[in-house]
Order: sequence, then C-alpha cells, then structure tokens
Amino acid sequence: MSSALQAVIFDFDGVIADSEPLHLKAFQQALAEEGVVLEREDYFSRYLGYDDVGVFAAVARDRALAWTDRHVTALVARKGTKLQSMLEAGEVLFPGAAAFIRAAAAEVPIAIASGALRHEIVQIVESTGLDALFRVIVAAGDTPEGKPSPAPYLLAFEQLQQLAGRPLDRRRCVAIEDSMWGLESARGAGLRCVGVTTSYGAAELTCAELVVDGLRTLTIPMLDELVK
Repeated sequence: MSSALQAVIFDFDGVIADSEPLHLKAFQQALAEEGVVLEREDYFSRYLGYDDVGVFAAVARDRALAWTDRHVTALVARKGTKLQSMLEAGEVLFPGAAAFIRAAAAEVPIAIASGALRHEIVQIVESTGLDALFRVIVAAGDTPEGKPSPAPYLLAFEQLQQLAGRPLDRRRCVAIEDSMWGLESARGAGLRCVGVTTSYGAAELTCAELVVDGLRTLTIPMLDELVK
C-alpha cells in the first residue's frame, strides 16, 4: 500500500466515463417531449452537477414549470430509457481511465460516488471489466441529498472504512471530480480534491488542490504526494 494514500473515490460521469454528451442528449430528448428546449451551454453551466431528479427539478424551477414529484419521477425514467438506448457497446471510458483505475485499485481501496443511476454505472464498469475493482458504489438515490451536498462522499468514505476494518483518515483519501459541484461535495466531506478538466477549465475548478487534464495524466505518486 502507498505510504500516505489510503483511498480514492471517483466521480463517474466526466471522470471515468465520457458519457456527459449522452446524458445531455437524453435530457434534451426527454425535455423536448415536454416542449422544453435544453441548450448545451445551459446544461454545462447550470445543471451538470445534479443527479437526474435534481436536473429536472432545477429546470422546472428555472422555467417556472409546475411539475409534481410524480411527473419528475416519470421524466427521470424517460431519460433513463433514452440513455440506455444510446449506451451502445464501444469505448465510453476516457483515455487512460481503465489503466489508472487498475493502478489505484492495486494500491488502495477505491469507490465511486456519483449522481448517476446505479444500473448505468454498473453497465459500464461491467462492460469494461472494472466492476470487481470498486469496493463501493454510491449512486443516485443512495443518500437523501445529492451533490453538492457532502452526503454521497461521506457515505462512500464510511463504507470504505467499514470494509477496511480500521479507521481511515479523510485527509489521506482523495476524491476525483470534474465539476465545481462535485468538488464542493468532496470538500464538505473532508476529502482531498483532484479536478480533471474534462468538462470545465482549470479556472472553474479552483476548489481542487490538484488539477490535471484527465486520469491519463494522473499517477499514484502524485496522489501520494498530495496527501502527505
């Protein structure tokens, strides 16, 4: 095990899987059936950090739409169906992601803390042979609040600690995120933060202690140095 690093918790969409364009398209298709247009710029600037329920709730709030919880639930299901049809076999991982995940898992316990639906995460990690490496997956609906609340990262950390059978130091555990909402969540949970510029530029990831282009440029020694 690394001398300093104790665990790594990954965001999923935008960090491991290059599925944000697919999510956007699925949201756009689901909303179009409601007569609502979602522009790419609005999605990335206003909604990317939310889970599915949060996106539809925020759109309704911003557009003054009187959608009930039941209607939002139906929209989430509709979006999920559309996404499933787009998740065809093929390379959906960012370059270098699989190699870094394997390297991290060989050193410390690793987890996912994401606003994505569990079956979407599982489908991708299973299809890429990475599922056995993740000790914990926290997905949409596993906590009362999604990001930017610290709840998803707190739950992932607590579950990793239980599996480790010993106390873990949050300051020696790293979260890897692609958005300011995710970084806020991880910081609120007391974790060290790495930002990847796959969705936003470095100037918008100021909460991160280390910013890299993506997992392909990240190494375990870099994380070990970060948490010392």
